[in-house]
Amino acid sequence: MSHYDLAVVGAGIVGLAHALAAVKRGKRVVVLERDARAVGASIRNFGFITVTGQQAGQTWERAMRSRDVWDEIAPAAGIPIIHRGLVVAARSPEALAVLEEFAATSMGRECQLLSPDVALKRFPVLRPDDVTGCLWSPHERRVESRDAIPQLTAYLVGLGMELRQNVQVRGVNPPVLETTAGKIHAETCVVCPGDDFLSLFPGRIAAYGLRRAKLHMLRLATQPTQWKLPGAIMSDLSLIRYLGYAELPAADALRKKLEREQPQALENGIHLIIVQSADGSLVVGDSHHYEYTHDPFAAEIVDSLILNCAHDVLDIPDPHVIERWTGEYASSEERLMLVDRPDDAVRIVMITSGTGASTAFAIGEEVIAELFGA
Repeated sequence: MSHYDLAVVGAGIVGLAHALAAVKRGKRVVVLERDARAVGASIRNFGFITVTGQQAGQTWERAMRSRDVWDEIAPAAGIPIIHRGLVVAARSPEALAVLEEFAATSMGRECQLLSPDVALKRFPVLRPDDVTGCLWSPHERRVESRDAIPQLTAYLVGLGMELRQNVQVRGVNPPVLETTAGKIHAETCVVCPGDDFLSLFPGRIAAYGLRRAKLHMLRLATQPTQWKLPGAIMSDLSLIRYLGYAELPAADALRKKLEREQPQALENGIHLIIVQSADGSLVVGDSHHYEYTHDPFAAEIVDSLILNCAHDVLDIPDPHVIERWTGEYASSEERLMLVDRPDDAVRIVMITSGTGASTAFAIGEEVIAELFGA
């Protein structure tokens, strides 16, 4: 029977991040995935590695480090970086004030604050109506999640990671894990359950009072070849959601303005992100609703609100929807992520803010350093 230094439960981006950090140290790693492939939040997102707008301090630093890891492994794993950078289009004086405050912080030092004329000349896909300025960030990256996760998995297998799929882990007590495929022997274990609150360590997870965030996503038809996004797109609503902006003093006035003018968008947790795929199609979202258990239905009004926000910001040719989906992830009002320590050899790691692609690689390095020594 094989023996491993580390068993990772869950083959989403958080689990793979821990496997990568351990494999780099020469550890024998097995990843256990209950499904035939990763089908959860890790493939149902924008594939957007977001740095600018992350909460100041540790989260922003983790995002910068994770971005660097993406830059390192993407070419090695054959994962295309589809576009780079972020445009935050301010559509009100209040939004521009937030961007000005952000640009003056240490997080904004490599970003550019652009006047309306310069922004519209540089980014002609923007609608000129109400543009009061733009922030350009060079930090962001975009991959196609549904392809990147399998490609990253295959890359890690090539480096020596063992992958066992269609295996449910029933108990974790290193050096033994009980699974539906028999016993696995591993000295340490990292459990990355996503939004599964009950299969492993339910009591410990319940203590954090987590809920699930449900989001709507859409794909719009392939755009003409001459119509190309310069990077990811955000706008005013994002400035009161992403903590790197929302915790600035100027965000209060913007929040009050949006509460008056876009109450439906706020009620549905909508903030605009638009990214482009290699074929030219656009991924547009998203909304946020919070419950412990969500119904399986996706209301058309939510999609319409998202599309209206997109049309306000971009002049999109032929903007018809060709694909829709929902995603769910673990969410907390009190923390952006958690590392729980049932014992010296076990860690439970959950990202509770929808920032897995943006921060997981740095978190994985931290946890593996804790388990195996810096």
